[in-house]
Amino acid sequence: MQIKLEKDEKIEDLQFGNLKIIQNKRGFCFGMDSILLSDFAKGIKEGAKVVDLGTGTGIIATLLCGKTNLREIIGIEKQKEVYEMAQKSIQLNHLENRFKIIHKDIMEVSEILEKNTFDAIVTNPPYKKKGTGLENEEEKKIIARHETTATLEDFIKISKDLLKDKGEFYMVHRPERLVDIVNSMRKYKIEPKILRFVYTNQESEPKLMLIKGIKNAKPFLKIQNNLYIYDENGKYTEEINKIYNKREDVV
Repeated sequence: MQIKLEKDEKIEDLQFGNLKIIQNKRGFCFGMDSILLSDFAKGIKEGAKVVDLGTGTGIIATLLCGKTNLREIIGIEKQKEVYEMAQKSIQLNHLENRFKIIHKDIMEVSEILEKNTFDAIVTNPPYKKKGTGLENEEEKKIIARHETTATLEDFIKISKDLLKDKGEFYMVHRPERLVDIVNSMRKYKIEPKILRFVYTNQESEPKLMLIKGIKNAKPFLKIQNNLYIYDENGKYTEEINKIYNKREDVV
């Protein structure tokens, strides 16, 4: 299929299942956090109906189509330019029957998606509270990084509304927001069940956290082994190579 690329757009090979993604090199491209979340959520059940809140270019949803046997994943994306790139990536990967994207603010999902009907939610929301950090970037970068249109609590509340009883919630975020995240999850009856911290190396503080919750579950939290990105030689660890589908001897 011939896909028309706009100025500064490029096709990137995801090196998994022949999947590709379209990005704009001037915009906010996906990072390792999205790759790690797609791997963390690969236990999504066969035949699941999934929502990706704030899907961006569709990287998480695209990888989950390759890593799981989900039936359908619906991405919600507010930014028109990014939404259009994701639409082209869906066509490029021939995922029209499994991955659908809706051009909406997540605060409007109640108008289009039925409550209590989804098996899982995945989300890589903005990490920074509004008014923190630099905000003199292009608008699309600001929206991706700062809570300008929806707060962390909004993402969690909307997830609770969409999930079935015992539905699964997967999120990547920053460790410094852990207390806010757990408080909001419990407020909206999503019980934290699995937590994993991601470190640059064994000498660093945690850089990211991956968390799974289950709607209306009983309390019990399992903290998984730490995930390290680089080994003592500054190379990707064996687990990161596996996640990226790379051989250790060619890195």
